[in-house]
Amino acid sequence: MRSVTYSMGVSLDGYIVGPDGGFDWTAPDEELFRFVTDEIRGVGVHLMGRRLYETMLYWETADQDPSLDAPMREWTALWKPLPKVVFSTTLSSVRGNARLASGDPAQEIERLRAEPGEGDIAIGGATLAAEVAAAGLIDEYRTRVHPVLVGGGIPFFPRDERRVDLELVETRAFGSGVVHLRHRVVRQPARPRTRGRAGR
Repeated sequence: MRSVTYSMGVSLDGYIVGPDGGFDWTAPDEELFRFVTDEIRGVGVHLMGRRLYETMLYWETADQDPSLDAPMREWTALWKPLPKVVFSTTLSSVRGNARLASGDPAQEIERLRAEPGEGDIAIGGATLAAEVAAAGLIDEYRTRVHPVLVGGGIPFFPRDERRVDLELVETRAFGSGVVHLRHRVVRQPARPRTRGRAGR
């Protein structure tokens, strides 16, 4: 079954965007950019909300810029053809290899898992990820922890007071001080049903 992954840059105090709406501190250096490019190779479809979709629209035409360097051209060549599903109540159309979601996130993921296809189902954006997490559908959390405290903003993890046990499966430290942490959700096996004895 295809895995559902949630991967983003995050501050040490747990935010993907600071209180002023800025996220310039997530800008990758060459080493981290190569890592993110390699990660996207394993994605089969990307689910995102409106804000992330609009942020990523730059890459739909980035390859028309003659000054674009080779690593960014490589990223663009991977990102543009990648199928994308956009969740929005305000957009009436989307560009590139994207479509507007026809159901809620859980329905879309169920449908994508039933279709033939390879690669991870990647989740982008904290609001969308919170919905998917609440449905218990995220299989892996992948955080790129940046050495900065921003003091507030949009949290990476949903504040839903729900315990989720995780298994650390990969770590990597970068020269910039960023640390990649990959955690897999530990699924508790279903308990077998027991029948009570008659008369009890």
